[in-house]
Amino acid sequence: MTKIIFMGTPAFSVPVLERVADKYEVIAVVTQPDRAVGRKRVLTPPPVKEAAVARGIPVYQPEKLRSSPELDELIGLGADLIVTAAYGQILPNALLESPKHGCINVHASLLPEYRGGAPVHYAILDGKTETGVTIMYMVEKLDAGDMLARRSIPITDADNVGTMFEKLSAVGASLLMDTLPDLLAGKLTPEPQDASLVTFAPNIKREQEKIDWARDGRAIFNQIRGLSPWPVAYTTLAGNAFKIWQARMEETDKQASAGQIVWTTKHDFAIATGDKTVIVPEIVQPAGKQKMAVADYMAGAGQHLNLETRFGDI
Repeated sequence: MTKIIFMGTPAFSVPVLERVADKYEVIAVVTQPDRAVGRKRVLTPPPVKEAAVARGIPVYQPEKLRSSPELDELIGLGADLIVTAAYGQILPNALLESPKHGCINVHASLLPEYRGGAPVHYAILDGKTETGVTIMYMVEKLDAGDMLARRSIPITDADNVGTMFEKLSAVGASLLMDTLPDLLAGKLTPEPQDASLVTFAPNIKREQEKIDWARDGRAIFNQIRGLSPWPVAYTTLAGNAFKIWQARMEETDKQASAGQIVWTTKHDFAIATGDKTVIVPEIVQPAGKQKMAVADYMAGAGQHLNLETRFGDI
C-alpha cells in the first residue's frame, strides 16, 4: 500500500486527511503545535491532530520544521508521497525531494490566482463569484508548483469564509482522491502556472478589518463576508470597537452621511455607505460582549441608536 505523510492544521484539512486515510496508509501526520486559545488561553490541539489521534496515526508538531530534529526522522520514514492541506509552513527542499512521488498540496484557490495563506478571504473580499481548489506539486517557493488538477465552485452572496472553507474542503478531498490514482500511476502531465496571471493572498492585516463607510456598499458587504467568522470586520461606535459578523445589503433612496444611521426599528438598523446602499447588520458584537443577533442588541444597548448616531467615529 502507498505510504503517505499528511501535513495540515485547521478544520479545512480534516476531511482531506480522513479521505486519504480511508484508502491509503498514512504513516505520519505533521501539524502545528498546540496553541493557547480564547480568553482563558486554553492549550488546544489543531483539528488535524485530533483526527489523527482518533485514528492512531503518529503525530509530529515541530514549531519550525526546517530546523527541527524531526525533519530527518520524517525523511527516514520512507514515504511514497507527501500530501499537504493548509499546513502553515513552507517545506524544506530536503523533505520535498524525499518521497518517490513527490509532495502535493491541496490549495483553496484556482491557481495561479491567490497564492498564499488567505485565498478564501481574498476571493470574497475581491467580490469573486467563483473560486475552487488546485492540486499542485510543492516547491520551495510559495504555492508556485506545477498544477495537477483544478475544480471550481460558485461563491454566492450567502457565503462567507466559513461556508466556503467547508465547501472547498469537501471539494478538495474529492478532487484529491480523483487525482491520486493517476498520479501514482504516472499518468498525469503537470501544468506550469502562468506567471503573468499570479496574484497573492497574504495573511489578513489588522488594518484590513476596519470598515471604511465611505466605500460602496458592495465592497463593505464583501468585507464583512470575507472576514467572517475570522478575523471579523469591525467599525467603531462611541470610540469602542463594534464587530459586524453578518449583514445584508439593501438599496435606499434616503440621504445620509457615510457611517450614519439611516433607519432603526425595534429589530434592526441600517448604516449608510458611500453609495445608494445601506448595510443592515444581522449578527453584531459590541465591545466587551459576546456576538449576538441584532434583534437582541436592539432590545438592549441598541435602544440608544438614532438618526444622529454615526459609526466609524475614530
